[in-house]
Amino acid sequence: MKLIRSIILSLLFSTAVYGAENDSIAKRPTIGNFSVEAALNTSRIIPTNSFLKNYGGNEVIVAPDVRAGFSFSTASRYGRLYPNVRQGIGVSVNNILPHSSLGRPTNIYLYQRVKIMGDGWAWIEGEWNFGVSAGWSKYDPTSEIVNNAIGSKVNAMLGVGLSVVCRATEHWGLKATVNAIHYSNGNTHLPNAGVNTVGVTVGAQYYFERQDDKTVVAAREKFKRGFSYDVTAYGATRRRIGIDGMDEPTLLKGSFGVAGLNFAAMYDLNRYFRAGMSADFQYDESANLEGYRVEGTYGDDLKFYRPPFSEGFAAGLSLRAELTLPIFSVNVGLGRNIIAKGPDTRIFYQTLALKAYVWQGAFLQVGYQLCNFHLPNNLMLGFGYTFGKK
Repeated sequence: MKLIRSIILSLLFSTAVYGAENDSIAKRPTIGNFSVEAALNTSRIIPTNSFLKNYGGNEVIVAPDVRAGFSFSTASRYGRLYPNVRQGIGVSVNNILPHSSLGRPTNIYLYQRVKIMGDGWAWIEGEWNFGVSAGWSKYDPTSEIVNNAIGSKVNAMLGVGLSVVCRATEHWGLKATVNAIHYSNGNTHLPNAGVNTVGVTVGAQYYFERQDDKTVVAAREKFKRGFSYDVTAYGATRRRIGIDGMDEPTLLKGSFGVAGLNFAAMYDLNRYFRAGMSADFQYDESANLEGYRVEGTYGDDLKFYRPPFSEGFAAGLSLRAELTLPIFSVNVGLGRNIIAKGPDTRIFYQTLALKAYVWQGAFLQVGYQLCNFHLPNNLMLGFGYTFGKK
């Protein structure tokens, strides 16, 4: 997971880059209106795998949570285009009760939230979180209780939430959030059944600038609808379970490489949303190994001949939708491989990716691919460029 940690640091760097730039409307830094938050999250772990179903002690998470964030100054272009968006970084500590065998992980994450409706003294916000969760008790086949839910000490954290916010004073606010969080490592280690939670967070937030009851007028320039185009290259490693000559599942030694390329044509509907179609190409060197097993190898000694390139290559088409906010964009896709040679690549796939724009149209990407909405395939860690963005 060193690569995931590097990506997170790069995303934080991109926030600093944006904050340091001057804007064409205001000759001063675009960052404004800093805030801090303190909250307590109480979540229920959903028993989505055999370990969580059969072993008690991993039912509830109680997690203190602190955040620091900012919005863009209303005197700047980003602040006027996106007056109700806030982003920042948070830290939380998961205390898993009553007597966890999963560890005591600490989350460090980025967040971004946007007002959906309401004004005055109360409103509703939606938010996403993405980060790194470290301190899990990973899979150990020699332990008394074998944890087959989590295969690594460090995992990715992905969350969404819906909040009700009340403005108590000009500087203070109260917030209650219903959230869902997913923890996994993207098949970089196995097992990777993952942990999923749903819960409620209650807390308070302090704004360093006065929160006046005003509606910010959008920037004078009108948004121009039209097409823009994304080119994204990505890579990752993954583990694989193979079937030996005795029809027994076996964790294969070592990691396998994954590389991909996406070409997406997206129509920009408004400042917040774009949609389109993507041509997706991916090579997975672990795909369709079963037909290439070396005879006479079993169990821990299981070996395979290297399959031809065509066995691991797949090309597909996917429908894409993207939430576009300052600095970050969240992209989701539904697709099917059209060119594929075996069962591991002839699939209906789903993608979820966070993009961080670090300079003009250039972005970093942290993504994840699933099969049939529940089977993890691989991470999609890469970079790309958006052409023709208005």
